[in-house]
Amino acid sequence: MAVWSANKDHLALFDKIAEGYLADNSEVNSITFETITNQDYIAGLTTRIAGGNVPDLAWIPEANAPEFIQSGVLADLTDTFKSADGYNLDDLLPSATALWEKEGALYAYPFSNSPFAMYVNRDILKAAGQPDVSALVGTSEYTWDTIADIAAAVKATTGNSGLVVPSFSPTTWDNLTPLWASWGAAPWTDDSTSCTFSKPAMVDFLSWFQTQTDRGAMPAVTTVAQNPVFATGNVAFSVAQLSASGALDDSFEWDFLPLPAGPDGKQGVIGQAGIGVVAKSKHVDASTDFLAYFTNAVNSEKLATYFPPSRKSLMNIETLSAAAPKLSEGQIQSAIIDVVPDATVKASSPVYSRVTGLVSSALDSVWTGGDVAAATSAVCNAAQPVLGR
Repeated sequence: MAVWSANKDHLALFDKIAEGYLADNSEVNSITFETITNQDYIAGLTTRIAGGNVPDLAWIPEANAPEFIQSGVLADLTDTFKSADGYNLDDLLPSATALWEKEGALYAYPFSNSPFAMYVNRDILKAAGQPDVSALVGTSEYTWDTIADIAAAVKATTGNSGLVVPSFSPTTWDNLTPLWASWGAAPWTDDSTSCTFSKPAMVDFLSWFQTQTDRGAMPAVTTVAQNPVFATGNVAFSVAQLSASGALDDSFEWDFLPLPAGPDGKQGVIGQAGIGVVAKSKHVDASTDFLAYFTNAVNSEKLATYFPPSRKSLMNIETLSAAAPKLSEGQIQSAIIDVVPDATVKASSPVYSRVTGLVSSALDSVWTGGDVAAATSAVCNAAQPVLGR
């Protein structure tokens, strides 16, 4: 299996699950997990597949899911999963599997189904004389505008960073999805055939984003500097996934809240990773059988230690508390369990690898205060010929 993660704990868990499979399947000699270390993981993976050095299974980010499925890279898992003893394919959340399906068939298992949420440094807010944001959740005041106002006040009074999206950079522009989704914005239509960057919703969002960087509510965008890290204690608000909680300790008081609302209301957003069987593999049947074992109910619960699950039966306080012991039951309920079933998944496209660089280039001027309408029109001028093929 080709994987993105080099985390030793992740790999140790994978090995442990594989040992269980090997014990009951003597016809399989070995199962290995190989981290692809290219800076661009997808480029490294596709180069291997095209060059004949084909992995049997592969970890795939959500952005590239349609690309891999529609190009025939992945094998159909449906019949094997349906017939696997105790697998219970109906236990998978429809919102989690939708991206990985085509014409009713499942081509990868979404083993990581991680919602974005907002981390809050309560000590910084208190020092800046700002209100307890958790008290606003569920009210009409819990909006991005409110958070941005508080973030700007924090920056002005304490010098600490206000609102940060640590995974965002000019080349990872789609990591702003947790914000723009509540403007009703999207990079392209659901069928990925028409660019929608120049639509009013996205123009309004990017204009709002510029305003927040101008007044210090959000850090200026650069191509070299790293975004401030919440775990250092110097950031008021950070939009990140569940895994970020592992780096936190009790050096400051923090909270984990659902995403605020925007002009189009509140919207949950999920980042996913799937595992699929490569159709050109020499061991398709054995690999599909192993994947059914790797992602069955028992092993999905083990994987949930690091990767939020896609099974309805595991969307509970007990399972998720084991995965994120630093979160309270209330935080898990409001920011994960209540959000995941109806959340949307980050942007993806059958031509994602060909279009993402075009978007990045055309948006460069936005991050330095350029005309948003002109930049988003330039995005669509560049992207539409690729999307419309």
